[in-house]
Amino acid sequence: MDCVVVRYGELSTKGRPVRRNMEEQLRSNLAAALDARDINGDVDRTAGRLIIDTEATEAAVDAASDLPGVVSASPARTVDPDAEVIYEALADLAREREGEFETYAVRASRAGDHPFTSPQLEREGGAAVGEAVDAAVDLDNPDVTFEADVRHQVAYVFAERRKGPGGLPVGTQEPLVALVSGGIDSPVAAFEAMRHGSPVIPVYVDLGDYGGVDHRARAIAACEHLAARAPNHDITPYVVDGGESVDHIAGHVDRGRMLSLRRYFFAVAEAIAEQEDAAGIVTGEALGQKSSQTARNLQVTSAAVDMPVHRPLFSVDKPEIVERAKVLGTFEDAGISAGCNRLAPDKPETKGRLEGLLKVEPDDIFERARADAADAERVDI
Repeated sequence: MDCVVVRYGELSTKGRPVRRNMEEQLRSNLAAALDARDINGDVDRTAGRLIIDTEATEAAVDAASDLPGVVSASPARTVDPDAEVIYEALADLAREREGEFETYAVRASRAGDHPFTSPQLEREGGAAVGEAVDAAVDLDNPDVTFEADVRHQVAYVFAERRKGPGGLPVGTQEPLVALVSGGIDSPVAAFEAMRHGSPVIPVYVDLGDYGGVDHRARAIAACEHLAARAPNHDITPYVVDGGESVDHIAGHVDRGRMLSLRRYFFAVAEAIAEQEDAAGIVTGEALGQKSSQTARNLQVTSAAVDMPVHRPLFSVDKPEIVERAKVLGTFEDAGISAGCNRLAPDKPETKGRLEGLLKVEPDDIFERARADAADAERVDI
């Protein structure tokens, strides 16, 4: 294998100027990912594909398949776009993997004018593989699929597609501030924003006596996982010392405490978003998942800020969020106990009303939020 074929999906539906810009952003992100992992290679754009020329194909496939915007990546062999050469390459690839499979299929795609059809490549290529190894054809559920992707001047032969996150390349949308606690939901929500093009600016609010060193450590670890998926962008988190403000709110509000706390968090995030010229706020909230996330309570908490509050997990079930956290790599650290569990009142509010909450909520929480945001520390990861 001498290269990696990188495929993208959603950006291919854009108009030509937008698509060209997005392709270049993805190319730049791929190059940064190679540099971050000390992989020697060059990334080139070709019709409908990005090609990584490298000898370290396995490492390059791993790097590419982590990046938003990548649908799949394949370690591939470059050959001339000649039918007989392609058949020979398919047979050689099958011999190298002999014993790993009992059934196979051959698939082919073409771009440009060639003296053969895709069905012909599949039929004759399948015959070549059958002569090379002891295996049976299974077009419905093969153990391995050998593929030939024929372009105008070159063909790529491969037998693996490593799935990527899909979506759009990071950097094709405006940045967003992401409230990250290090739990299961918030890092996944932040990554979903990244997966649709927005670099995120993580903000972790230290809960003081309600949080602790471990609580902070898991949030920073989550940010490290996010940063690894966007090596071409600055994902350095802000850490906000919110201990005194959180204690202040907890001492004044009982049943609606979690709503006031979230309003304070949103105000902190908005202040940092204004400072960073970000376009909105991202949270890991899902409708009905917690008492503070009922439809009525989301109305109350969103009213704390003027910026849009984006909830990428709004209608996603918890088991699916857990699976996404495992893929992202943040699930294990999320098991560390969170301080907000100790903040929750015995009888939480589930149908909050803003006018009622304002009667018990401290008048200075937004002033405190702005002051705490102004003193926030950026932590290297």
